[in-house]
Amino acid sequence: MVVTAAVVAVALGMVPVLVWTQARNSEANADPAAATSQQTAHGKSMDPKPPEKDSGRAAPGAGPVTEVDKDFLVAVRRAGLWEIPAGRLAQTNGSSEAVKRAGTHLIDGHSMLDQLVREDAKILGVQIPNEATEEQQGWVKQLENARGSEFDRLFANLLRASHGKIFATIGEVRAATQNDLIRRHAREANQTVLDHMEVLEDTGLVDQTTFEDIEATVRPKK
Repeated sequence: MVVTAAVVAVALGMVPVLVWTQARNSEANADPAAATSQQTAHGKSMDPKPPEKDSGRAAPGAGPVTEVDKDFLVAVRRAGLWEIPAGRLAQTNGSSEAVKRAGTHLIDGHSMLDQLVREDAKILGVQIPNEATEEQQGWVKQLENARGSEFDRLFANLLRASHGKIFATIGEVRAATQNDLIRRHAREANQTVLDHMEVLEDTGLVDQTTFEDIEATVRPKK
């Protein structure tokens, strides 16, 4: 009887231990995060997070801004200041549907570029003008005073000459710039100006003398 009583006492003493062990196992299975935190609390550290990889890309605007870059932003800004009004005049003063279509492309393209140039100039700290040059304002005056077929031909030649000259400048800027924003801007400007040259050529009104004038301007100096 003494032995039996001892065995019973030992068995009863083990019951709390078994119950505590089962409860711990149930908690670990139900909540892995809790189990992990318990391991950490007992001196076992969690697996460290892998280090973030460096993408290797420079931040927007990275790179020096040269005087050529600044002049480019000024030129893009001034182009929009007279070519958007010219595009609007094509809708009211032009007689050719092809001219009106070209005018719409000018409005859309330069509105987008104008917003972009103002944003980029602010980021890069470049001062840009709020007025077109006197020569550009003079072109707008000529267009305001023209109507019908006279307007159509004047519009096509003035705008094609302007776009042809800036198109060459864009290539030079993109080839030499070290600034990420200027590179992006040159790409957008290149696509826009190319589209405008094509719709202006589609009018069939661009004279040979206009192309000769562009060639003389962009030809490398000897």
